Amino acid sequence: MADNQLQVLNALDVAKTQWYHFTAIVIAGMGFFTDAYDLFCISLVTKLLGRIYYHEEGSHKPGTLPPNVAAATNGVAFCGTLAGQLFFGWLGDKLGRKKVYGMTLMIMVLCSIASGLSFGDKPKTVMATLCFFRFWLGFGIGGDYPLSATIMSEYANKKTRGAFISAVFAMQGFGIMAGGIFAIIISSIFDAKFPAPAYADDALRSTVPQADFVWRIILMFGAIPASMTYYSRSKMPETARYTALVAKNAQQAASDMSRVLQVEIEPEQILEEISTDKSKSFSLFSKQFMKRHGLHLLGTTSTWFLLDIAFYSQNLFQKDIFSAIGWIPPAQTMNAIQEVFKIARAQTLIALCSTVPGYWFTVAFIDVIGRFAIQMMGFFFMTVFMFALAIPYNHWTHKENRIGFVIMYSLTFFFANFGPNATTFVVPAEIFPARFRSTCHGISAASGKLGAMVGAFGFLYLAQSPDKNKTDAGYPPGIGVRNSLLVLGVVNFLGILFTFLVPESKGKSLEEMSGENESNEQNNNDSRTVEMV
Repeated sequence: MADNQLQVLNALDVAKTQWYHFTAIVIAGMGFFTDAYDLFCISLVTKLLGRIYYHEEGSHKPGTLPPNVAAATNGVAFCGTLAGQLFFGWLGDKLGRKKVYGMTLMIMVLCSIASGLSFGDKPKTVMATLCFFRFWLGFGIGGDYPLSATIMSEYANKKTRGAFISAVFAMQGFGIMAGGIFAIIISSIFDAKFPAPAYADDALRSTVPQADFVWRIILMFGAIPASMTYYSRSKMPETARYTALVAKNAQQAASDMSRVLQVEIEPEQILEEISTDKSKSFSLFSKQFMKRHGLHLLGTTSTWFLLDIAFYSQNLFQKDIFSAIGWIPPAQTMNAIQEVFKIARAQTLIALCSTVPGYWFTVAFIDVIGRFAIQMMGFFFMTVFMFALAIPYNHWTHKENRIGFVIMYSLTFFFANFGPNATTFVVPAEIFPARFRSTCHGISAASGKLGAMVGAFGFLYLAQSPDKNKTDAGYPPGIGVRNSLLVLGVVNFLGILFTFLVPESKGKSLEEMSGENESNEQNNNDSRTVEMV
C-alpha cells in the first residue's frame, strides 16, 4: 500500500519511535489528565456542597443536594462535553487540528477558575453559576476528545499507533487519581487548621465557614495542568495528513514533517502524487460515505454509547461498597471536611487498584492482540461480572461476602478500561478519511456521552427500591439494584454484538483503513493509461 501513498505519510507510518512521539503524548495527554480531573472532581465535593448550602435545622442527617440539583451539578458538564465533541470535532476538520486545539484548552482553564469563583452565598445563586460554568468547562473538554485522538493518530506510526492513542486516553486514570490525592491534601490541611466536631455531636459547628474554600480550591486546581501545556500546543505543527490530504498543501506537509522526523522529504515528489480524484470528494453522510463507512460509524457510536451506560452507572453500588468496607463511615459520624477526605481516599484507591492498571494494560497489548480482541474481551468480562453481581445479589449483601463483592466491582472497572473504554476512543481516530476523521470521532464520542448521561442519571432513578418507603429522599420508586444490574448485563452483551461492526486497524495505515489509498491507486492507474495512449 505504501506505493499508493504520499511519501510524507508513508514516512510517518514507518518512522521509528522518536522523542516527538512522547512529546505529543504528553501534550495531548495532559489535556486528558485535566479532562478527567475536571469531570470527576465534582463527585468529591457534592456531599460538601449539600452540607454547606442545604443544611436543615434539626435534621439527624447532614444536608444533601436535592435530586434535581445533584443531577444538574453532575450532569451539566456531560451536556457541555457532548456539545463540545460535536462542535469542535466538526471545526477540527474545517479549520485544522492545530488552530482549534488551543481554543479548547483556554476554555478549560478559564471555566475551571470560574467554577471555583461561583458567585454569592445563597444556594440557588451558587449552584446556578456553578452549573453555568461547568457546562462551558464541559464544552472545552468535549473538544479535547476528537482533537487529541485525531492528532495522535495522524502523528503516530503504524506499528505503535494504538499504544500512543491509548496512552493519551490513559492519562484520564492519572487525572482521576490526582483529583483524589489533591482533595486528600486540601481536606487534611483544612481539617488540621480548622478542627470541627462530628455532625452527630454538633450539627451546626460540624461545617466550618472555611469549608466553603475547600470545594472552590479543588475545582480551580484543574486550571493549572491545562495552562501548563498551552504553549506547547501552540507550537505543535499541523498534522501532515490534514495539511496534505485536506488543505492540499503538500509543500508545507513535507516541511513540517521533515523537521519533526528529522529526515529529508522532497516536496516535489509529493506534489506529483497529490490528486484531485473526484471519488474522494463525497460529503459526510452522502450515499458513498454511508456505503463505505456507514456501518463503521454505527459500530463506533453504538459501542461507545453502550459502554458508557455501563461504565457511568457503576456508581449505583459505589457508595454501598465504600460504606460496607468502612472506607466511608456514616455521614453523621464525620464533620464536613472529614467526609471530603474519606470520599477522596476511596476514589483514589479505586483508581489506583483498578482504573489505572486497566488503562495501561490496554497500552501494553493493543498493538499486540488488536483493538477488536481487547474490545470483545472487555465487553465479555463486563457482561460476566454484571450477571455474577446481579443473579446472586442477595448473597453479596451479607457482611461476610463484602470482600468478594469489592473484588467483582473492581474487576468490572478493570475490564472496562482494559477493554472498550480505551478501544472506543482509539478506533474512530483510525478508520475514517482525514477530512471526516475529527467529525466522526466527535460524533462517536458524543454518542458515548449520551450513554454516560443515561448510565449516571437514568440508572440512578431506575435503581431505586420498588418500595416507595425505601427510596432515597426525593426519588420515585424504581426497579431496584438487582434488576438494574441485570439490565446492565444485557447492555454489555449488546456491546459484544455491535463490536462486530468495527474493523480491526492494527498494523494498517490510516489511508488503508479509510480507503484513501484506493483512490491514489486508481489515480496512478489512470496516469499510466494516459501515458500509454
